[in-house]
Order: sequence, then C-alpha cells, then structure tokens
Amino acid sequence: MKIPRDISGRELVAALCRNWGYREVNRVGSHIILQTANPTQHRVAVPAHKSLRIGTLSSILRAVAMHKRVDRGTILDSL
Repeated sequence: MKIPRDISGRELVAALCRNWGYREVNRVGSHIILQTANPTQHRVAVPAHKSLRIGTLSSILRAVAMHKRVDRGTILDSL
C-alpha cells in the first residue's frame, strides 16, 4: 500500500485519536505526544508539521501497528 505524501501531523493525530484510542497528553515544541493504554501503555511523538516526511510517517505507522498488533495497511486505510 502506498503511503500518502500530503498528510499533516495534525491530520495524523486526529486519525490516531479518533480511530485507534490514542489521546494527546503533551506538546513539546513542535511535537505532539500521544498516549494509549490499550492493550498496554504506549507513547508516540508526532511532529506538528504541515506535511510529514515519508520516513517519519512510516516510522510512526510501524510503531502504532506493532503496538496494536495490526497490519500497517489497516492503519493507512483509517487515515
């Protein structure tokens, strides 16, 4: 599945909060810290940039997919 090249950090945060049980817990500089307790404790930092770089987005998606035990494509479909 092809990763979108025009997604912003804010859009990613909104999708992770809405669909995957994350919530915004802190903001450090230009990074938004998200946290979930389901199935275990997990934190991820998302840059609040206008458009995320492909590698950054891929890394965040990989971390969320590993934690939630789903395929990366499933998360991409929910964006």
